[in-house]
Amino acid sequence: MWKKVCTHRLSFELSALPPSWEQMKLLEKCAMTALSSKLISQQKTFFAKMVVNAVMMLDDLLQLKMIGIKKVQGGALEESQLVAGVAFKKTFSYAGFEMQPKKYNNPMIALLNVELELKAEKDNAEVRVHTVEDYQAIVDAEWNILYDKLEKIHRSGAKVVLSKLPIGDVATQYFADRDMFCAGRVPDEDLKRTMMACGGSIQTSVNALSADVLGSCQVFEETQIGGERYNFFTGCPKAKTCTIILRGGAEQFMEETERSLHDAIMIVRRAIKNDSVVAGGGAIEMELSKYLRDYSRTIPGKQQLLIGAYAKALEIIPRQLCDNAGFDATNILNKLRARHAQGGMWYGVDINNEDIADNFEAFVWEPAMVRINALTAASEAACLIVSVDETIKNPRSTVDAPPAAGRGRGRGHPH
Repeated sequence: MWKKVCTHRLSFELSALPPSWEQMKLLEKCAMTALSSKLISQQKTFFAKMVVNAVMMLDDLLQLKMIGIKKVQGGALEESQLVAGVAFKKTFSYAGFEMQPKKYNNPMIALLNVELELKAEKDNAEVRVHTVEDYQAIVDAEWNILYDKLEKIHRSGAKVVLSKLPIGDVATQYFADRDMFCAGRVPDEDLKRTMMACGGSIQTSVNALSADVLGSCQVFEETQIGGERYNFFTGCPKAKTCTIILRGGAEQFMEETERSLHDAIMIVRRAIKNDSVVAGGGAIEMELSKYLRDYSRTIPGKQQLLIGAYAKALEIIPRQLCDNAGFDATNILNKLRARHAQGGMWYGVDINNEDIADNFEAFVWEPAMVRINALTAASEAACLIVSVDETIKNPRSTVDAPPAAGRGRGRGHPH
């Protein structure tokens, strides 16, 4: 019964975002609210704008995996930047990479899962030769296999070669002589994001390389950021993607900054996906509690007590917020009850001023669907517990178990 009433009240009190809600300023306010309690609260304006720009760069699906976050130690937080494309740290390269070009316009990109390196045979490999010519033929075959792979990659028209497996010094110098760029040991996450943004597909063999399986972008460039080199792919045609490059000092601080940005990104994505929001800070819980108290007085019988208990339980949310902030919960709740009785439906706890405030005007918002799901889950859990009318106790579980057998060398003696 009370679940039906709460759902009805929530749907009645939902406030749709204004017609101009797509404006960046509203989303920036949402992001700043999420960053207010984080370590980077002093730079919340800077990062809120960056987060909103990053989310708005994505397509309609707003896939979280299309936003990459890379950390570069050194510099100030304000030196962080947003790249409209894919960016990842330059991988380990062998001798000869200095001669490779560091910038291309409209390059074709080959994405491989192929090892382009001469390696020793496995321990269990065995090759029997009888003459020097046989040995030389085996060595020549190994070189020919490698050069055949490199020649096929060159003939495919690719200018940038990325591989998840190592690219050795021979291949590096081969590509450098032909004005091609290569990078081996590319992390799987970055390789897949490059594939989704630039097109093409990851090939496990070079035998079928053609224009159909190659990716492309408008500009590829290798740039110095702090003490690291980064590869940038911008102007990607397939999927819209972006990368946030964080600068900062200690590694732990940068890890916390990344988590803070992740929270802000999720808030902005929800604000775009959901067309209705409610005020947070305990405002919607207090309004529902007031409504249920008034509604319970119109119902005779025991159901009045049940709905009243549910209304009282909803006040735990603002009370817990006050306890976490070190406020006088009783005083704050009394103010909230009085304000909601006067029609201030969006008033909730003001953490910054130890008072109450109109949280809708303060941009303390929550997607309505989140609150509906939370109340539904809580109601289902309460119904499940209330429906339990009897419990059965297993008598064996109350009997002390015999001590475990010793772990000595000898076998235990039977008792």
